[in-house]
Amino acid sequence: MKTINFNSIINLNDIERLAESVLPQYAYEYYFGGANDEITLRENKQAFQQIRIAPRVMVDVSELDTSTTIFDHTIPAPILFAPTAFHGLATPKAEAATANAASISKTIMILSTLSNTRMEEVANQTDTPLWFQLYVYKDRELTRELIKRAEKSGFSALCITVDAPLLGSRERDVHNNFTLPENLSLPNIIAYPGEHLSKENSGSALTTYFSTLLDQSLNWKDIEWVRSITNLPLILKGIQHPLDAEIAVKNGIDAIVVSNHGGRQLDTVPGTITLLPKISEIVNNQIPIFLDGGVRRGTDIIKALAYGAKAVLIGRPILWGLTLAGAEGASKVFSILKDELSLAMALTGTKSITKITPDIIWKG
Repeated sequence: MKTINFNSIINLNDIERLAESVLPQYAYEYYFGGANDEITLRENKQAFQQIRIAPRVMVDVSELDTSTTIFDHTIPAPILFAPTAFHGLATPKAEAATANAASISKTIMILSTLSNTRMEEVANQTDTPLWFQLYVYKDRELTRELIKRAEKSGFSALCITVDAPLLGSRERDVHNNFTLPENLSLPNIIAYPGEHLSKENSGSALTTYFSTLLDQSLNWKDIEWVRSITNLPLILKGIQHPLDAEIAVKNGIDAIVVSNHGGRQLDTVPGTITLLPKISEIVNNQIPIFLDGGVRRGTDIIKALAYGAKAVLIGRPILWGLTLAGAEGASKVFSILKDELSLAMALTGTKSITKITPDIIWKG
């Protein structure tokens, strides 16, 4: 890993540009790419850019509080590490480095089922809360085993991905015949440690993995089954429609993530910030709402909070940071966003996270 001059890094765009110059093309395109024409991938960022802020002035902002409390745990800013797969493509220490970064940043990390590091090892790397991102497999005993291991390892919530019964058409991965390198595996999934992702193939091995192992019949009864075998809070990731948010509340779900899988599933769906206001309206503060997709600036965070999000999840930028400098690089992403959020709060006359309301969004 080459030495990075952090003084030359001003924002997340700088970090991504440097990461692209370091990563092999197939790895960069796996991390970066979206579905089909990548319209939603682009719109996730562009939709934030179309929202205008209405600042207030003459407010004492000499002391700012960016902290927030999630499930009784206070973190220094409403920024969580999103669940993303295959951190071993970015750094040899893989998700262990990400967990170290979460500890440095004192925030919550959500570990992907498709990590290259065992969940038990990840849990040993951090003293901050960990959530476990869960896919529901056709093999229910495998699903049960993952949940029980997460409980035993001290994970404090389950984040169930519900928008991927099949993999979206990620054409970059097809062109690259994406496979995992031989030195990487999926150690969380003991019964299927990665053979579905390392075979020679004529397209993306990840597509084969999803269609072979994941349950395309997943429905609300399966979420009831998960609830019946664990007392951990259940968070549903991949909610994009107000009616699904309403059903989640009625089914006793503890929180939802408004997410389109980083634009990697169904192309031409709206950017997540576009979806958030109507979902927030129907949830009506009954459960926390998180948002991911396209967050690259502190102003993006303040917009998401104004529209009703409790916090945002950061995915790709963490991977770019890991690529450059492991845990130090990933924690740099967090600190840049936190500093930008603090500045945005000061310039909108907002002294604390709890004071962010829809009034800071320009309605003209």
